[in-house]
Amino acid sequence: MATRQDSSSQPRVPLSRERVLNAAIGLADEGGIDSLTMRKLARALGVEAMSLYNHVANKGDLVDAIVALVVSEIDLPATAEPWEVAIRKCAISAYEALLRHPWACSLVMSPTSTRTVPTPRLQYMEWLLRRLREAGFSAELTYHAYHALDSHILGFTLWQIGHSTAAQNIVAGKDFADFAATLLRELRSDYPYLAEHGERHLAVPGDDSRGEFEFGLDLILDGLKRLHETAR
Repeated sequence: MATRQDSSSQPRVPLSRERVLNAAIGLADEGGIDSLTMRKLARALGVEAMSLYNHVANKGDLVDAIVALVVSEIDLPATAEPWEVAIRKCAISAYEALLRHPWACSLVMSPTSTRTVPTPRLQYMEWLLRRLREAGFSAELTYHAYHALDSHILGFTLWQIGHSTAAQNIVAGKDFADFAATLLRELRSDYPYLAEHGERHLAVPGDDSRGEFEFGLDLILDGLKRLHETAR
C-alpha cells in the first residue's frame, strides 16, 4: 500500500540568485518597491534573511539587479529591419515592460548603487544610439533623437502610472461613472475645454493608453524621418 510522503522530506529547491531576484520582482510587482524588504523576501522564499546575502550583497544590489531584469525584458530587434521599424518595436516593448513593473520606471532613471557593468540599461542605450548612427543620423541629431525617444517612453509611462494611481485614490469607494458625471458638470461652466477633454476620455472605449503612447511615438518618428531625409 502506497503511503503519502511527508512534504518536509521533499528535497528543497536550492536557493540561487535567480530565485532570489524572481521572488523580489514578484513582491515589488505586488506591493511596490517600498514594500520589498530583505525580511519579507526571505519569508517568501522560506529561508532565513541572512542566507540571502550569499546571493546579493545588500538591498541596493538587490534593487539594481531586479531593475536590470526588467530592462532586459525590452526587445532589441535585429539590425536587418529598417531603423524606424526596429526603434518603434523597441519603444513599445520598453513601455509594456515598465507597465508590467510600474515600480521600476523611476528607478531606471536613477544611478545604480553598485558599479556592475555591462548592464541591460547600457546595452539598451548603446543599441538605440547605434541604430540611429548606422541609419545615417549625425552625432548631433542622434543626441537629440535619443533624448526625444527616451523621454517619451519614460515620461509617458510615469504620467500614465501617476494618473492611474491618483484616479484610484480619488475614486476609491465611489461609483466612477457618477463621480465623472458630477465632476464634468462642475467644470463645464468655467472650464469648457477641460470638460470637453474629460468627455473625450470617457468616450474612448476601454483603456486606450497604448494608443496614446503610440500616437506620441509616431509623431517623434515621423519628425525624425523627415530630418533624416533632408540631411541626405
